[in-house]
Formats: sequence, C-alpha cells, structure tokens
Amino acid sequence: MQPVELARKLAKEMDSHKTAGVARVYVPNEYTVYLSGKDRVRLEGYERSLEQELAGYLLEHARRRSYDLLTRPTVAFETDERLRLGEFGIQARLVKPPAHEGAPPSQGEEGHTMVYSAVREAPPAQQSPARRPEVATRAVVTVDERRYVLDGPRATIGRSKDADCVLRDPNVSRHHAELRRSPQGEWTIADLGSTNGVKVNGRRVGSTRLNSGDEVTVGATTFSFDIER
Repeated sequence: MQPVELARKLAKEMDSHKTAGVARVYVPNEYTVYLSGKDRVRLEGYERSLEQELAGYLLEHARRRSYDLLTRPTVAFETDERLRLGEFGIQARLVKPPAHEGAPPSQGEEGHTMVYSAVREAPPAQQSPARRPEVATRAVVTVDERRYVLDGPRATIGRSKDADCVLRDPNVSRHHAELRRSPQGEWTIADLGSTNGVKVNGRRVGSTRLNSGDEVTVGATTFSFDIER
C-alpha cells in the first residue's frame, strides 16, 4: 500500500461520485480510507500528515477538473480487520456544512465502500508479432455493501485469507472459484472443485462467461458481477 496509489484511487472515487447541479458539478468532500491492522500500524508517526497531504491532493484535483466542493476535502484513516495486507477500502461522502455554528454537519447517504485489491499478475505469454493488444477491463464484485475491484487477469474467490476476494461464509470453500479475463477483456468464472459449486443467475455451472449484471452464488453467498472498462 503506497501513498501515491491511495492518492490515485481517492481521485478516482471523486470522479466516480460526481453530482451534477444546474450549473455546477459537486463531488464528495469527506473520504474514509479503511486499512488492514498491519497497514495502519505502518502509518504511525505520520498518519495525520498523510491525511492532510491527501486532502490537499484532492483539493487540487477538484480545481483541475473544475469540480465544486461544499467544504475543503478531508481524509481520515480507519482500521478494518477484514482487509488483508496491501488491501484498502475507500468510502466517499458529500457532507454539507452546518447551517449555524455548533450544529452538526449534514451527511449524505453513505455510498459503497470500494475495496481495491492488489491481484497477482500471471506471467506474460510469448507474443507473436501479429498478436492484438489485450483489453484491460476490471471485474467488480459487489457483496452486500462492499465492492471488490479486481484488475486480473486472474482472481480467486474463497474463504481463505490468501484469496483475492475473501468471503466470510462457512459454505464457501477455501479456494472456491476463479475469475479469468480473456485478452479481449471478457470475464469467465470457473469452479475450482468447490464443495457447494457455483451458480450464475440460478444455474449451476462449471465454467461460464460472465456479463455485467449477472448474479453469482458461491456457497450461501450471492454477489453481483460487473465489468469496468
């Protein structure tokens, strides 16, 4: 987990949560960054300085994009023990300033927490001169109010802590299924020999192509799948 990566992802969340007014474009001004316990410990001694530096980066990003902010952006770190080392989540909110001094700020509805995972890259294949460049899409897995953004080309789903998308479900196998991206940017899901299998839109599958909006069930957990281009 590097500060420069946090800054890029915070700016991405700002871009993703724009609200268009009559003549202005408003963006969130409050950002909570969730880290694993081990990553949070590494920030001891300069956490406050990093929060201020990231807030300044967001302010400059908003100015460059001509976004409007209700207040100066703020960034705060929190610990989420469900996250693994190197994994972090971001929640962005649009918070209105208090109507008068002493009144609490008015907070907008909390959006999804975006969870970014550093996915292991497969070794590059030998390319022929005529091979077309790969299309680098990303898989988005939404479980309850949590979203996993997976860069590919492969990502495992399971109960094990070393899975790229960890599901706390006793009915899910340690390494239950795998998401695979093709060179054309299409995604498939493959059962890795799990105990309870994989269903896509209610149909049991061994391996199948996924489309945006598909509902995937592993064990007793159902998540929605999307493709981000």
